[in-house]
Amino acid sequence: MQLFIQTQLRLEDTSVIFNKEEGRHIVKVLRKKEGDILHVTNGLGLIFNCELTHVLDKECTAKVLNIKKEKARDYYLHLAVAPTKNNDRFEWFLEKATEIGIDEITPILCERSERKKIRLDRYSKIIEGALKQSLQSYLPKLNPLTSLDDLFSFSTNYDAIFIAHCESDALKVNLKDKLQPNKHYLILIGPEGDFSPSEIKRARLYKYQEVSLGHTRLRTETAAIIACHSVAFINE
Repeated sequence: MQLFIQTQLRLEDTSVIFNKEEGRHIVKVLRKKEGDILHVTNGLGLIFNCELTHVLDKECTAKVLNIKKEKARDYYLHLAVAPTKNNDRFEWFLEKATEIGIDEITPILCERSERKKIRLDRYSKIIEGALKQSLQSYLPKLNPLTSLDDLFSFSTNYDAIFIAHCESDALKVNLKDKLQPNKHYLILIGPEGDFSPSEIKRARLYKYQEVSLGHTRLRTETAAIIACHSVAFINE
């Protein structure tokens, strides 16, 4: 099975018009022809089984044969992660987290952040590519770059909220020991210089639980993937 994504598709649609990028891939790379069957998701849990009806170099259309609704995950994971100075590392995190399973991603701006500008359009493309590769039908929500204090102000509607940091272990437990299946979690992962003491103190005021991700010092993107996999694993 090969999966395509067209986020504008809705349940009532009877046809699919592929954008130029997807159309070029269908024709030039995959060599698809009229009558071939394609599987398309809208990123909202719907899988459209479609038959190609019109194929040109940069334009493809298909008729919808049937639609299947995929079951959503029983848990919800929102990771708020400081983008890394090396942008490739953060993009790697986006790709792998999508493959593992994640529902929402917020790039956060912290006191020690080394990257203060991001390209949401590029990040969105990476997430879409990873979704198609891993044959999933729920596209993670990608939020704009958000200050940590702004994130604190709307950290509600979760079963638990965590901040992972490398400061003193006095108040921390391992994240894996705090996780339970079928829960809604928000987990904060700081920049390469870690969260500052004042940020950790403010997190406590907002009732964040301080957690460790292990005994070794991890890169930001590695820490984020461990957090993502820990939640996915407990829900297997």
